[in-house]
Amino acid sequence: MGRVTARRMPAWLALAAAAGIGVMTAVQARINGQLGVRLEDGFVAALVSFGSGLVVLIALSGLLPSGRAGFGRLIAGVRTRGIPWWMLAGGAAGALTVATQGLAVGIIGVSLFTVGVVAGQTVSGLLLDRAGFGPAGVVAVTVPRLVGGALALIAVSIALAGDGLAGIPIWMALLPVLAGAGIAWQQATNGRLRQRVGTPLIATLVNFTGGTLLLALGTVVHVAVTGPPAPFPADPWLYAGGVIGVVYIAVGAVVVQHTGVLLLGLGTVVGQLVTSLVLDVVWPAPAGPGLMQALAMVVVALVSVVVAAVPWRRWRRP
Repeated sequence: MGRVTARRMPAWLALAAAAGIGVMTAVQARINGQLGVRLEDGFVAALVSFGSGLVVLIALSGLLPSGRAGFGRLIAGVRTRGIPWWMLAGGAAGALTVATQGLAVGIIGVSLFTVGVVAGQTVSGLLLDRAGFGPAGVVAVTVPRLVGGALALIAVSIALAGDGLAGIPIWMALLPVLAGAGIAWQQATNGRLRQRVGTPLIATLVNFTGGTLLLALGTVVHVAVTGPPAPFPADPWLYAGGVIGVVYIAVGAVVVQHTGVLLLGLGTVVGQLVTSLVLDVVWPAPAGPGLMQALAMVVVALVSVVVAAVPWRRWRRP
């Protein structure tokens, strides 16, 4: 089964889109985290977010010709095994990310959540690019890319220095790291699926379908053990997380073909960190890094993206 190719996107536009994904991710994290606090149940908040996104995607897929055509290619690809099962599993990483938002962000804040995601994305992105897992194929791990990844990890260490983790359960620090690793894998997987079905819409639909099913199962178990959540709040903005997720996952499925997994992750990190800093200043959470720590982290992360993204020709391998 042949692949549907796309025109090359300018580097500046691809990186700007990656940063935009980060902005949306940070906003979604704060919304889902606050919904989790109000419901007193992060699993239910995550299911609401993913479920609402799935409803939007089903409607769009049925209404748009590209959605119907892409769905037909998806079915044909699955039947002929041109689309392997693992290309349908991106929703698992999305479910983990949204569940982590609902469980942790309302307590630790967006900045500290983003710090863990940075660590996971950086390491996972390097490994996935080197293995050629993404739709761009094998992407050389050059010296600037290694330095950029190292600087991203330094940004992590700045955020976690001092009392950054004081009073926070260890699982709240570890879950964002796992979510970040999953995000890099999800972006690469969705990018390859998008090549096969010809539209990011269906790739995103597959992601949300799998994630919603997993979250529904987890929510049933959690509610059976801990009891029902608090009453649902009336504020409409608390339910916008799913729509935001639809947009940034679809954009990521397109952009990853032009940036590779690592650069997409680093560009996303910049948007996440800057927006996280603004959100935590305007709307502080009970725990998280201080303002100066967060500011230093943002500056170092910005430098990491510049170092990794600029075409330093003398470092390129032949």
